[in-house]
Amino acid sequence: MIDFEIKEKRWVLKSPVDFRLVESLSSELNISKTLTTILIQRGIKSYEEAKSFFRPSIDDLHDPFLMKDMDKAIDRLNKAIKNKEKILIYGDYDVDGTTSVALTYSFLKTYYDNIDFYLPDREKEGYGISTAGIDFASENNFKLIVA
Repeated sequence: MIDFEIKEKRWVLKSPVDFRLVESLSSELNISKTLTTILIQRGIKSYEEAKSFFRPSIDDLHDPFLMKDMDKAIDRLNKAIKNKEKILIYGDYDVDGTTSVALTYSFLKTYYDNIDFYLPDREKEGYGISTAGIDFASENNFKLIVA
């Protein structure tokens, strides 16, 4: 017999939304009422806000320099490029990991050729930065690892 503990889950339900607003915005956006309800629960209550949500412009992005030490990271990346150092983009094998590696690699490759990427073997290395990945970087003379 397997003995296990069932942990309580706490569901936090969103407040009901104004049905008239759902009807109006759903019609204006030509999307389902279910999707419109989700948008309204996220604070998107107009055509312009929905447009900005679904089709953001570069001006809608957060300033990346609000992240701690972003200036140091950019300085180090610029130094590596200036000194023609080998750069390794290190990711994870999951969907967001492979996607972020592909995007970062593709972007940097347009500016710099001495770059490669590394995705760890799920079974052998597990999740996150691994000794095998660091060894790969060292054995292949990478001077900067972007993870």
